[in-house]
Parts: sequence; C-alpha cells; structure tokens
Amino acid sequence: MSPDAHCPRLFYALWPDAATRAALVAWQALLDGKPVRPDKLHLTLAFLGQRPASDVPALLDILAHMPARAMPLIFDHASHFTKLALAWAALAQPSPALLDLRAACMHGLAEQGLAPRFEHDRFTPHVTLARQAPPPAIGDCAPIAWQADELVLVESLKSSGDYRILASRRLT
Repeated sequence: MSPDAHCPRLFYALWPDAATRAALVAWQALLDGKPVRPDKLHLTLAFLGQRPASDVPALLDILAHMPARAMPLIFDHASHFTKLALAWAALAQPSPALLDLRAACMHGLAEQGLAPRFEHDRFTPHVTLARQAPPPAIGDCAPIAWQADELVLVESLKSSGDYRILASRRLT
C-alpha cells in the first residue's frame, strides 16, 4: 500500500459546476504563471493536512452534518499571495452564508478533536488560478457568479497530484 493510503492529505472544499469552472478558466488565460488544471479548481473551506485513514469516518460525519444551504458567490477581481506566488479569484465581500459554513466546519472539526494543524484564524476565501505567478494585471473582467451547491471532502494524491473526491454533499 502507498503512504497515501495510511495518511491521506485531505481538505473540505466547495466544488464548482461546469459553467463556473469554464469562467474561471477564462480568467486563467489572462494571467501569467502556471495555470491550475481546470479539474482542480475549487474553494478550500478547510485544509486538513495528512490524516490517518481512521479519521475519515469522522470527517465524513462532519460533512454530513454541515449546513446544507447553497450560496451565491461573486468573484469580481483577481488577487495575489506574494509569498506563495499564487494568483487567485477573489470575492469583494464573502457572503455571510460562506462564513457560516466555514464556522460550522471548524466547529465540527473541533468537536471531533480534528482541528487543522495550522493557523486557521484567518480565512481568505479564494480559488487559486495560477502558481508561480506575478501579481495579476487583469483589467476589467466580467464577474463570475457561482451558485455554490456542492461541498466535498477531497483527498490530494501525493504521488500524482490528482484530487479524488471521497464524498460529496449537495447544498440546497
């Protein structure tokens, strides 16, 4: 068995629909840097890091009990994490529903003793568009309206860099 099978790298994310994904890819074409593969575009709600496989049932239970409300998200500009050289799609104002979902996720993790092992006080909701990127010089772009309605638990496969959705929850 691979090491990934014993301690998978996991995260919760909002997963975009095909139309939102296509709009994000159009923004990528306006950026310098190495574009993130279209099938990997997502909004991370909580990065959990490497976890023993024995944590997965509790993580699935947390997913099943998170608030099930779809929410509109409007990406209206690109931004940049300088230290990481990442260009990303940004929200001018995160919706209260998104912040509530993040809080419920963190609460569920804390209740199970599974809080992420890194600083998580600051939450900057975004979709990473490009790596090894300079600050974006995108002018006027059409805003991307996303009705976020799919919450997932994802495994990041260390060996291939691919993502595998372990479970999905439809938000209504």
